[in-house]
Amino acid sequence: MKGSTYERVKLARDHHRPTGLDYISNIFEGFMECHGDRCYGDDPAIVGGIARLNGNPVTVIAMEKGHTAKERVQRNFGAPHPEGYRKALRLMKQAEKFGRPVVCFVDTSGAYCGIGAEERGQGQAIAENLMELSTLCVPVISILVGEGGSGGALALAVADRVWMLQNAVYSVISPEGCASILWKDAAKAEAAAQSLRLTAEDAKSLGVVERILSEKEIGKKEFYDRIRALLAKEIEVLSNDMDLVGKRYDRFRKIGAGAIL
Repeated sequence: MKGSTYERVKLARDHHRPTGLDYISNIFEGFMECHGDRCYGDDPAIVGGIARLNGNPVTVIAMEKGHTAKERVQRNFGAPHPEGYRKALRLMKQAEKFGRPVVCFVDTSGAYCGIGAEERGQGQAIAENLMELSTLCVPVISILVGEGGSGGALALAVADRVWMLQNAVYSVISPEGCASILWKDAAKAEAAAQSLRLTAEDAKSLGVVERILSEKEIGKKEFYDRIRALLAKEIEVLSNDMDLVGKRYDRFRKIGAGAIL
């Protein structure tokens, strides 16, 4: 992929890219959405429910940004509140109870950092997801389809397999946020993006993701058919693995083991 790292960030944010609901409607059959965290309310920034993949039941959870300005405001620009993470966790635990694999689509600049979200336990909600996902006894596959921002993205990405679209990004902080902290100047976001190593190729070289998905024919039937086939094949492999939790633990423990600090 040609272009600067920051151009890749802009591509990941493009409002024309498929969003979570696009993937759900084009890959799965019979999606039935579930709402609420049984604690506070429902968060439209995270959509989740039960569906079928090639006839087999799965739980699907997706961060949803929307396409139009109205949709993006309604979905809080894909920045989840704590109730969104609690809804996702409720669905994951339900999937474990009934033996359903979990598929997550990640696309967020980060968890919402407003006062209300903090008052309702944003940090704890994310931490609980990280903890519970690490021990979930069913296959979990997470795909970064746009932005993967900080703990807000990681809360749905402690998975057996983590994949990225070729123009998705995955980082501990946005380039603008990084530039504001390091140089007190958000205009230096391009330099920050280069330093953050946030591209799909960077993530794969560091062992953060296992597979980079081509964006050839993105948004078309062939694109979704290809992802459906890959998901079905990988879920079949993972479903026959008797040591999912142990291997998931090892997967995350070895990330960065050879890094020079």
